[in-house]
Formats: sequence, C-alpha cells, structure tokens
Amino acid sequence: MRLSEARVVLTGASGGIGLAIATALCASGARVLAVARHRQPLEPLLAQYPNNLCWIGADLTLGAERAEVLAEAQSIGGINLLINAAGVNQFAMLEQLDDSDINTMLAVNVGAPICLTRILLPLLKQASSAMVVNVGSTYGSIGYPGYASYCATKFALRGFSEALRRELADTRVSVLYVAPRATRTSMNSPAAQALNDALKANVDDPQTVAAAVIHAIAGDRRDLYLGWPERFFVRLNSLLPNVVDRGLRKQLPLIRRLSQKPDQENPKP
Repeated sequence: MRLSEARVVLTGASGGIGLAIATALCASGARVLAVARHRQPLEPLLAQYPNNLCWIGADLTLGAERAEVLAEAQSIGGINLLINAAGVNQFAMLEQLDDSDINTMLAVNVGAPICLTRILLPLLKQASSAMVVNVGSTYGSIGYPGYASYCATKFALRGFSEALRRELADTRVSVLYVAPRATRTSMNSPAAQALNDALKANVDDPQTVAAAVIHAIAGDRRDLYLGWPERFFVRLNSLLPNVVDRGLRKQLPLIRRLSQKPDQENPKP
C-alpha cells in the first residue's frame, strides 16, 4: 500500500503505539481520522499536520459512537486502511480482578475492534485495495501468568484476524496482525514495569513499534511479530508448551509478589 494514498481510521490514537503510528502516517502523507476519547494529546500533531489529521472523540464500546466514526469516515471520502490500536491492560492475578475489570478488557480489546471492523468493512471493500490492521501482543500467542484476562483478549484478536483474513480472501481487503512485545507506554502500571525490570525484559519505544507497523503496511505483510527472543518463545510455545510451562513456573513467586496491591501486601487486622 502506498502510504501517501492511505485514508485511515486509527483507534487508540491519543497515546502510546497509536499516537506514534499517527505521527508516522502523517509524516508519510496519509490522511488520518484519529479516534480517541481525548483530543488534548493530539493537539501538537493536529497543529503540525492540519491537512492530514482530524480527530473524533468516541467510546468504541458503544454502538452509537461507532456509527459516528462510520459517518465521519464517509464524510472524508471513504477509507482504505483501518488500524485497531486501542487497548487496555491490567497486570494482576485473576482473583485480584473484579467483573468490571475483566469486562472492560473484553469490551475494549475484543468487542470494539470486531464491531468497528464490521461496520467499516463496506467502505473498505469499495477501495481498490484496503487493509485491516489489528494490534495484538506477544501475549496473544503465549499465555502469561498475571495477564490471564489480557491474554484471553489478545488470543481472541489473533483468532479474529486469522479468520477475517480467510473470510476476505476473495476480496481486495487484506488483514495484518501485529504482535508487539513489551512497549514503554502509560498502559504499563508501575508493577508491570517492575516485573519487566526484574526479568530484564526488552522494552520497545512506541516509535520503534510504529516504524515496524508502517513498514509492514507498506509491504502488505500478513503478520508482524516484534522482538527477539520473543519470536522464538512464540514458536517454542506452539511446539513445546511444557517447556514454557516449566520456565514460567519459576517466575510465579516474583509475579505473585509484584502483582499484589499495597493493601494486599499489608492486610489490616
């Protein structure tokens, strides 16, 4: 895809990987409809690229607000690229979460991208060439303790991407699934960052991830897994999951300790 000819709906555009992708797209000459709840983080970019970037505020878990995104996409003459980059995360053992935590992750990470893609597909099919990009995670291929609910959502997004690619095989719409490893964004809590530090995990900058995503879009890739040894562990987990089980079991005491909230570490009598 020629990025200079791209007309894009980009979700999660006000922070982290989404904001970095928005910046890279505008610099490449694409026209971007940035979808985010808050405009303020996008103000510098809106001022820098007034002819390339526009913003719409929307809660994508609500059908009425997804319809507003569709109307805005129609008003700019249609789109040929949808990037589902919005997501939420919470580092905690499953029993530490309540129903609202779990339901929010399911709604934002799974329900919203699936429903938004469905409503925008007719527009995408009108283009001579189009693409859906779903930003998942390495944790969409490796179940990791402390992230059971988050992993469930990203496994679902990976499955959705694979099935949708096959549904659209006889159309002009392709599907790219992106799996970043740990990335330095505000979505990571101090506890999650402490775990990354303790494990000496590689953590990418959002700009690094965005550059790789833009390159994959331009190259019409079908999937993109970032980082080594993360790509190796994804492969190992698919072939020898028991080996990964044993390795992660050794990390459980550290994960349990860091996932504890202060009031759980020092319970009141």
